[in-house]
Amino acid sequence: MKRMQRGMTMIGFLITLAVVIFFVYCGMKIVPMYLEFYSVKKGLSTIAAEPDIANASKEKIHTMFLRRMEMSYALDVKKLDPLRIESTGDGYNLVVDYEQRVPLIANLDVVGKFHAEQAIGRGGGQ
Repeated sequence: MKRMQRGMTMIGFLITLAVVIFFVYCGMKIVPMYLEFYSVKKGLSTIAAEPDIANASKEKIHTMFLRRMEMSYALDVKKLDPLRIESTGDGYNLVVDYEQRVPLIANLDVVGKFHAEQAIGRGGGQ
């Protein structure tokens, strides 16, 4: 009686391996973009938590944001300088809008659009 072999063939294994390697490669390109975005969000929230930030000038807030981006190694975001400071009746609204493009394979790019906001009231961070 013949035994039936079970398991993957070599071609099946290679195809599975190629798919896994492709997704790992994509992750290596995409994950740093999101890590920078979370650094931006954390920077905005720590700026809002600063004492007397509602009384600070827009230039000081802008400098604090750039310093936080440098400390968290979000240098791509720092180069783009996407911070917009809007005056509101209650204080400021910090808005960061930017787009990041990372080459993937040949002429294909991964494009990420990021948006973060943080309100700063007269009594400090909200």
